[in-house]
Amino acid sequence: MDRNLIRIRSLDREDITKILEQSKVFLEILDRPIKKVPALRGKVVVTLFFEPSTRTRMSFELAAKMLSADVLNFAASTSSAVKGESLKDTALTMKALGADYIVVRHTHTGAPEFIAKQGDFRVINGGDGFGEHPTQALLDLFTIRQKLGRLEGLNVAIMGDIAHSRVARSNIFALNKMGANVRLVAPPTMLPVNIEKLGAEVHYRPDAILEDTDVLYLLRVQTERQKDSLLPSLKEYAELFGVNGDLLSKFKKDVMVMHPGPINRGVEISHDVADGNDTYIEEQVRNGLVVRMAVLYLLEGGKEAAHEAVS
Repeated sequence: MDRNLIRIRSLDREDITKILEQSKVFLEILDRPIKKVPALRGKVVVTLFFEPSTRTRMSFELAAKMLSADVLNFAASTSSAVKGESLKDTALTMKALGADYIVVRHTHTGAPEFIAKQGDFRVINGGDGFGEHPTQALLDLFTIRQKLGRLEGLNVAIMGDIAHSRVARSNIFALNKMGANVRLVAPPTMLPVNIEKLGAEVHYRPDAILEDTDVLYLLRVQTERQKDSLLPSLKEYAELFGVNGDLLSKFKKDVMVMHPGPINRGVEISHDVADGNDTYIEEQVRNGLVVRMAVLYLLEGGKEAAHEAVS
């Protein structure tokens, strides 16, 4: 692995497998009375978030603390960024404070690469503009493999606002690298032009993917990122693409339902499906902890699947 994790595209199949295997090792920690190991003792991890976040931010902070790192929380809304401080000067401040890792979420694509050039700290992309969200894809792969035992040959359908989803992009790259078949399902207005060139089938209605989908991955409609209205209404979207109990029953038995969160109940997913036995949203959140622990540990130079890291 490189010293940073900014794009799934920078990882090969071996790198991804190494992260998934190390995540499995760390899974045991979550069931301990004291959920902490000394793997990153003395290291400083900064979460540098310029966009709102609940799951990703809390997950990284808790993962770092479980590895015994010191954690600094940077919130743009309460920092000098509101006074006009540049991204470069913010990064240089983190460097002066002795940051070893910086986890970045930013509205602009490419911000993590820019920050990585400002110091010798390790940078992890927590989501950048219309770019990527690599650790979300990794935790999704881990969750699928945990449930179904493999990734190779699976049919994974990603349905929703593909055009505005960095999660979709990272998952397309990651799933392709691991041998899964990716299908995208959305209204034409929510699909980027030539998206199939990334290695995915494109469909415009859920009916096209009912028979052999192993994993149904739902995305919310990101109205906050849309400059123009892409739909007549959310109600119409819910009627055509929302997954409720009736639509889910038409899929193959035991199809996995996943969602990166936050979910919009009654839009892309109904209450009964969100709380159903075939939905793995809580498992994704839980697995996000161990995957992010594994990323932090391996970027530090930890050995592959090092069991001593959990002793």
